[in-house]
Amino acid sequence: MVDLNNIRVVYFIGIGGIGMSALARYFHSQGKVVSGYDKTESDLTKELVADGIAVHYEDDVQQAPKDAGLVVYTPAVPKDHSELLFYQENNFPVLKRSEVLGLITSKTFNICVAGTHGKTTISTMIAHILRHSGYGCNAFLGGISVNYGSNFWSNNNNVCVVEADEYDRSFLRLNPDVAVITAMDADHLDIYGTEENMQQAFIEFSGKVKDDGLLLSKHGLKRSSDLIAGHRQTYSLQNDEADIYGSSIRLRHGSYEFDVMMKDFMLDNVQLNIGGMHNVENSIAAIGVANYLGITSDKIKNAVADFMGVKRRFEYIIKTNERVFIDDYAHHPEELKALITGAKALFPDKRCTIVFQPHLYSRTKDLADEFASVLDLGDQVILLPIYPARELPIEGVSSQMILDRMKNQNKQVLTKEELKGWVKKNKPVLLITAGAGDIDRELEPLKQILQNN
Repeated sequence: MVDLNNIRVVYFIGIGGIGMSALARYFHSQGKVVSGYDKTESDLTKELVADGIAVHYEDDVQQAPKDAGLVVYTPAVPKDHSELLFYQENNFPVLKRSEVLGLITSKTFNICVAGTHGKTTISTMIAHILRHSGYGCNAFLGGISVNYGSNFWSNNNNVCVVEADEYDRSFLRLNPDVAVITAMDADHLDIYGTEENMQQAFIEFSGKVKDDGLLLSKHGLKRSSDLIAGHRQTYSLQNDEADIYGSSIRLRHGSYEFDVMMKDFMLDNVQLNIGGMHNVENSIAAIGVANYLGITSDKIKNAVADFMGVKRRFEYIIKTNERVFIDDYAHHPEELKALITGAKALFPDKRCTIVFQPHLYSRTKDLADEFASVLDLGDQVILLPIYPARELPIEGVSSQMILDRMKNQNKQVLTKEELKGWVKKNKPVLLITAGAGDIDRELEPLKQILQNN
């Protein structure tokens, strides 16, 4: 067992990942000497360097510290990575990110948010409510909070809000006092093989909730009756069969106002200032957790009204009367559906152009029909080539596979350079970019093109 208190030097292989960088910031805040490797420079790695964390971009054992007391790696790193092999072969303490997160949270009160979509926004909302209200928490998030410009913060209160990632069964390392499960849709079938196996992992996760804890799950989940935790509640956008649900939802000046109904209690006139009806539902889950923790109604409402969202989660890049440009991390059909329907509901008079970068060959292969059906909701659809991430190409799998299954005739596959030319020529009035790859690097160039036009 690694004793984190006795470690002075921590090294990260894949430090630029959103979850890895949160851990790096945690150890840095604890006064440890932190450094790391990543394949490419990004805004996130630049921020780490600015904070005093050294990062290099070559797989080079010479640059890796030889006095590391702990080496943390992400499963996305290839098994033949020379730095990883060096540390493993020389018997350094080498742990996965999920194992380290499990050690950090082994003696804290943990609020863990899991689900194939929605978990980043809900965990950030919960952490924001706890911070804004003065309750206090440590936050390990899977996205950058717009309010605080970070995916990590610390507090003296022995409470952790953790995004519980199902990839590689990472969330089974956690021990929740409060757990949220948002969805159990088919995903990561390269890891799980079948949807049933993936759902079984969520059921196992639900069984890790402590005996006196709370499991809050979305109403109507498949196999919800198999979830294990003793004290259970459900939440919903507006299904009154759930324990916590929204009522009287009103759209006003691009914001939402609604009431939250709970057993023997109502939180009225909640205001949410970020877009998307799915985010109203996300806020209902976060409010349910905050109420369970005993945070007062006024503090909850003030915090929700002040919540500015998560970068790349229904994020407005441009929002004027003439033109709207929204970016989102959506990379699963259900996420895309929520994104597109939410945007079209908010801006019904604007022609909607979707630019989607598929993420992973395996996910594209497994869910091509579902992606095609959802993308048909757009007025104009542009697909970028697949972002491979950790995968090698699969024969016959490309963005064309989705395009061929679409019924919408206003569709094409473009490179990033061709996309910029198309946007300059066509000047879309409602542009949505989506995907979990590197499409976010095109945001600033596209923004400049649209503003110059």
